[in-house]
Amino acid sequence: MPIYQLSEELWFPPPEDFEQHGVVAIGGDLNIERLILAYKLGIFPWYNEDEPPLWWSPEQRMVMKPGEMKISKSLRNILNRNLFEIKADTAFEQVIGHCQNIKRPGQEGTWLNDEMKQAYIHLHHLGIAHSIECWQNNELVGGLYGVSLGRIFCGESMFSLASNASKVAFAKLNQKLLELNFELIDCQVHNPFLESLGAYEIPREEFLDIIDRNDVSETLKGSWTNFFIKNNPQ
Repeated sequence: MPIYQLSEELWFPPPEDFEQHGVVAIGGDLNIERLILAYKLGIFPWYNEDEPPLWWSPEQRMVMKPGEMKISKSLRNILNRNLFEIKADTAFEQVIGHCQNIKRPGQEGTWLNDEMKQAYIHLHHLGIAHSIECWQNNELVGGLYGVSLGRIFCGESMFSLASNASKVAFAKLNQKLLELNFELIDCQVHNPFLESLGAYEIPREEFLDIIDRNDVSETLKGSWTNFFIKNNPQ
């Protein structure tokens, strides 16, 4: 089956034409309309800096429902001790900058290039992309960011400069999405770290059924800052 080459037209191939290995199409651009359309269809961009945009919908999709996170005794203890101040949408550009630059074991360079970073910053300005942040002694020490459409949160990347900071950010996001009646956290591709926290894979067809039911008119646009104020230590 051929891989579709995108043009300026805002369009993606139908699910029956998705490749088994997960690549939906190649090319196009990262304009906001195309990005939003992609996420509405369960597609995301993922490519290296020296490549044209690659658009993915993996045959096996890693997901988690809010409330399904496995919280170990040690993590529960950290959460109970309130070691971090949790904020949202106060330092999105810092969060995505750390996600881009942090060194990760077994990974050379980063898939999060400058073009992608600016596209997600633009989505943040539109109130669609959000950051969950861990602060300690007034310093940003961990966090994550992702895209929220309807009742699905699509996690993109996370970082940690202090032990367990990214786990705490993910736990706080999980808790808040449960309170807000979100249906799913999309973790995109298999990741051992997220698997240890309770994420699991489902077939693409099952994921796309959830996407089809997702009502994007319910998207909670705007800043999420006020959602997390009550979670902070006194």
